[in-house]
Amino acid sequence: MKRQDLLLGLSVPVIWGAGFISAKAGLDQFPPILLMALRFTLAAAALVWFVKPPWGQLGRIGLIALVSAAIQYSLTFTGLDGLDASIAIIVVQLEVPFAALLAALFLKDNLGWRRLFGMVLAFVGVGLIAGQPQSEQNMVPLFLVIGGAFSWAAGQVMIKTLNPVGGLTLIAWVAVWAAPQLFVCSFLFEEGQLQAIREADAKGWGIVIYLGLVMTALGYTIWYHLLTKYDVNQVTPFLLLLPVTTVMGSVLILGETLTPIVITGGIVVIVGVAVILSYRRVAVST
Repeated sequence: MKRQDLLLGLSVPVIWGAGFISAKAGLDQFPPILLMALRFTLAAAALVWFVKPPWGQLGRIGLIALVSAAIQYSLTFTGLDGLDASIAIIVVQLEVPFAALLAALFLKDNLGWRRLFGMVLAFVGVGLIAGQPQSEQNMVPLFLVIGGAFSWAAGQVMIKTLNPVGGLTLIAWVAVWAAPQLFVCSFLFEEGQLQAIREADAKGWGIVIYLGLVMTALGYTIWYHLLTKYDVNQVTPFLLLLPVTTVMGSVLILGETLTPIVITGGIVVIVGVAVILSYRRVAVST
């Protein structure tokens, strides 16, 4: 990976970690799915003017948006509403073993014993966290976040089946599709949306702006640029830093506390993810 791309990759967990913490704070003012709908509306409005529609692939991008954005964010951030951000971000790391498994099934990636061992470690770590009293009382939010991780992984594998599309084009049109999909999800599963919009203060709208313009427009443009340029398993290691940045911010900014078991479970999850991502396919020239 080129040096400039390495730096871009390192910026992603910082941008997304700050966004995850901001979103947790924003849930005090907006229902979670509505917050995500506003986020993608702003991202779409900011980006769509700068890219041409990928006409031949709009339908497939719409399906990717449904899986990797509308369903994923509805599940993940509804779950986040009932969990500490520090716990939720650790559980979100299951997207990596899910992505490795789905890539093996649908992209014919070699799974291997190392990845299988890493998957076991990751799920053991989440099991430790799930056994905590605060987690046992919030099993539904926990499983929602796990479902969101699976949906995200499925979307990333789907992206690899697209013909080459630039990162800016992809996130712009994912946002265009995702925004109305998320508004529909909010209408079906939430209430009090108009009241939340009327009563939101400057802090709430500032969070929406950060989520839409920085976390989504900038962060995902970088992510999709790297994902379309390199193998999935070259790009996803940057996600190892996401729980570090998010947990630090959750403790320092949101005032969350971590029990020894949660810390242990988080370390086990990260080690498992690292084992999965340590595998490299050998390029064969013909």
